[in-house]
Amino acid sequence: MKFSITAAILLIFTLSGLSQQDTKVNWYSFEKAVKLNKENPKKILIDVYTDWCGWCKKMKKQTFSHPQIAQYINKNFYPVRFNAETSKKVNFKGRTFTKKEKGGRRPHDLAIALLNGKMSYPSVAYLDGKNQLITAVPGFYGPKEYEPILKYFARDIYKNESYKNYKKQFENTLVE
Repeated sequence: MKFSITAAILLIFTLSGLSQQDTKVNWYSFEKAVKLNKENPKKILIDVYTDWCGWCKKMKKQTFSHPQIAQYINKNFYPVRFNAETSKKVNFKGRTFTKKEKGGRRPHDLAIALLNGKMSYPSVAYLDGKNQLITAVPGFYGPKEYEPILKYFARDIYKNESYKNYKKQFENTLVE
């Protein structure tokens, strides 16, 4: 009897640990996501942030840490967190992106390209399965506001319907 109770407790802790792994976004580097996308195409979600942005931190803590949001992102996207002010060189599509101007709050060339020059943080850029930019969505969104955006892109609804029309009939499925 003692053994079965101990085994049951151990099993519960093991299973809870596994389920917690699914509740965190598995972030990739930009280069790794692009490589994975070539091997097994799916969309890339890029959280474009800065270290000083309070709303970026709030979105990471509230939205990207929500278990259902994290699980949905991991299943449907290659997620990337990209610091818009990094000085790291990034090679993409035969071009080297850099931060040309040093210091201060100067943006990286890749951030400028992903956000079409509209530098607003946080912003989330979406690439399709062929690494083509779909669009970037600026601003902070809590989990309930972010769920329809995720599904709009993951399910390719953006190809046939405006977000405004889609949002009218969308029903949230998040558990608080």
